[in-house]
Amino acid sequence: MPVISTNTAANSALRYLNINSENQSSSVSKIASGSRITKASDDAAGLAVGTSLTSDITVLKQAATNASHGSSILQAADGGMSRVSDIVQRMRSLATQSLSGAVTDTERGYLDAEFQQLIEEIDGIASGTRFNDDPLLDGNGAWASGVDFRVGTESTDKITVTIANVNTTGLSIGTLDVGTSATASAALTALDTAVETLSSARADVGALISRFEFRGQVLDTSIENTEAAQSAIMDVDVAAEQAELASTKVLTQAAIAVLSQANEMPQNLLQLLR
Repeated sequence: MPVISTNTAANSALRYLNINSENQSSSVSKIASGSRITKASDDAAGLAVGTSLTSDITVLKQAATNASHGSSILQAADGGMSRVSDIVQRMRSLATQSLSGAVTDTERGYLDAEFQQLIEEIDGIASGTRFNDDPLLDGNGAWASGVDFRVGTESTDKITVTIANVNTTGLSIGTLDVGTSATASAALTALDTAVETLSSARADVGALISRFEFRGQVLDTSIENTEAAQSAIMDVDVAAEQAELASTKVLTQAAIAVLSQANEMPQNLLQLLR
């Protein structure tokens, strides 16, 4: 029924214009942000899951960094142990030389002078091999009792690193000397035991390095898979959203055109009164 007091056609056209304009703005926001969910009402459940996955990704990335740090610390410790091992081998050589009948007690004194310097150097390496100013090898830092590295999303995902004491006290070689044939013989026996202790300590460190490296690979895979899942939920399908944007543009333009015509209708009806 043609009327001039209430423009129902214009109201209807305006309502659809608002709907189409809102849809167009939503598509623009999604394409511009790259996210399928720009507000909670887009997909409340998807937003909750996506946010949880984003949190997991953040933790997994830090866990991967922790694993890398753990491996680096252990490699530093192994480097120090390697130098200590070299020194112990030199000390065994000096002890063996002191046991030779070709040397006199005077010459054994010269050998012992080097031997004592090497004992001090072992302690220097043990206290000087540090991470974050905490010694790794002398049994006085936190590493002697064990340090935990978080390597996953759960509190139970951790690797405990314990590094053996390889200073002269830990190796039981701090009081040795090779100044006489008798003390050289005792020193050689103690040094053989020290070699075994060092080998065991380095084996433990090597095993932990291997574990950190494998855990790092697992974390990298987990990060990749979790990011893929998060992308499937949160990221916008640009091609599909672009098609939606094109559609809403046409509908918005149509609504504008219809609204313009509807607004002219009362004016056209007034022609009947002339």
